[in-house]
Amino acid sequence: MRDEGRAETVLTVSRLRIAFATQNASAGPPAPAVDDVSFALGRGRVLALVGESGSGKSATAMSILGLLPPSAEVSGSVRLEEEELLTASAARWRRVRGGRIGTIFQEPMSAFTPAYRIGWQIAEAIRAHHPRMSRADVRARTRELLGSVGLRDPDRVGRSFPHELSGGQLQRAMIAMAISCEPVALIADEPTTALDVTVQAGILELLRSLRATRGTAILLITHDMGVVADLADDVVVMRQGAVVETGPVDRIFAAPEADYTRELLASVPRLSTLRTAPVVPRAEAVVDADGLAAEVRDAVIAYGGRGLRGGVTAVSGVSFRIPRGRTFGLVGESGSGKSTLGRAFAGLLPLRAGTIEVDGIDLATASGSSMRAMRRSLGYVFQDPASSINPRSLVGDAITEPLRLHTRQSAGERRARAAELLDAVRLPAATIDRFPHELSGGQRQRVAIARAIALRPTLLIADEPTSALDVSVQARVLELLAELQRELGFACLFISHDLAVVKELADEVAVMRLGEIVEQGASETVLSAPEHDYTRRLLAAAPVADPAAQHERRRQWLALGAEAPETAA
Repeated sequence: MRDEGRAETVLTVSRLRIAFATQNASAGPPAPAVDDVSFALGRGRVLALVGESGSGKSATAMSILGLLPPSAEVSGSVRLEEEELLTASAARWRRVRGGRIGTIFQEPMSAFTPAYRIGWQIAEAIRAHHPRMSRADVRARTRELLGSVGLRDPDRVGRSFPHELSGGQLQRAMIAMAISCEPVALIADEPTTALDVTVQAGILELLRSLRATRGTAILLITHDMGVVADLADDVVVMRQGAVVETGPVDRIFAAPEADYTRELLASVPRLSTLRTAPVVPRAEAVVDADGLAAEVRDAVIAYGGRGLRGGVTAVSGVSFRIPRGRTFGLVGESGSGKSTLGRAFAGLLPLRAGTIEVDGIDLATASGSSMRAMRRSLGYVFQDPASSINPRSLVGDAITEPLRLHTRQSAGERRARAAELLDAVRLPAATIDRFPHELSGGQRQRVAIARAIALRPTLLIADEPTSALDVSVQARVLELLAELQRELGFACLFISHDLAVVKELADEVAVMRLGEIVEQGASETVLSAPEHDYTRRLLAAAPVADPAAQHERRRQWLALGAEAPETAA
């Protein structure tokens, strides 16, 4: 049991209500996105806000930071220590944000400015709150921060642009920026969404250390119930903008009172659960990789040079097959080569050696017309929906773009198909006329999945397709993918750091480390009785939705010790 003693209150939210004004005045007053939400966060405590996408978690956090759009109507009270924030001046907000309250945003690729180096952006945050600090001290502080969040080469990371880092590396750099001015409170909005399990475990240890050594109060917003079990002291469960249950973490997991809380916990995939996906008859291979050696060729072009004349080999000696109707899972840490391999299968990266065949087409020797035909039968769900969906396109147009490019369907037929796809991924019909920025992170990812299956693909490459989804929506999306696979018979290359999800969905799995496969076989075997020490470390680092069991798993993970060296993206 965690210490539930009283702690000095740092942040108090009282009767918070948020509504977003609409252009249609005749429709009456807008329905609240957040309605009568109250909670208190104590010094050295972690309070988790959990609930489905659209439940109001992030809107609540943005109100604390004064970052809601002008259309938001906010009432109630938000107090940081003794100061009321909802009535603070713009100048005061600038001092609070990044100074008194640090923030870890959900999508680091969108949060960082792509035109500036990572080190410069962290240094800018430091100078904004400490203008008299010398340039040398700022550089030293930046390097110290990057090292403190587990980045093995802080000098190289500091010189890098955001696109040169993996998702996990970017999220760690975001955490470094969030703690740069030693805030009294930290808002962590999905802080481990983009991280593999071992790096996630390290980041959770870092947050736990901040809580213990500095007394930092942490407001944790997450859909990962394993992370909640591992880190949180208290839990607030939200649904449709309202609080449905609050309490200490041990009680919430052991004896939830609300039906909705029980539904959330029941939706969590578990490594201990036997795989129940139906067996699909074997068929011919759709994907065949033999002796693959894929790379980000000639990093001087890809990453602006700086002496990498021979390029950086990201994948080496990989071989496997994916038959029709089967799912092949790729797991491993950030930088292990998983996403690079996925891009190579899509024909987006050239091979140095070996072959890749997709549906009988050799990607190394295919003509332009053959590549276009192959890509028509290929669906791709990227890791970051904010970057993969055109922000200027309506959702309906984004979903039907493949139909416009590869079919002769009329605009009406495409719109009807978009409505079908939105229903398939559990989004309201009205979403078709909204812009991506009007959706939550989980809703945007569902739009990306709808677009990927629009042409009924032969091969679906899913790169972290559920990383932005809450557990209940994740369960429905995984069920949807399984149903579509049974209906259409496509092969699926499923890339993820969530081992429980991979075990639930994949027929076979390969564990990658430093660009090589270290263990491969049936997912039930590899993820239940691993033979390689690296696979055992991955499994020990994966959090489970049980505070008592997670405490023991964390002890085992710490006992296993050494982490794999970090590599480039």
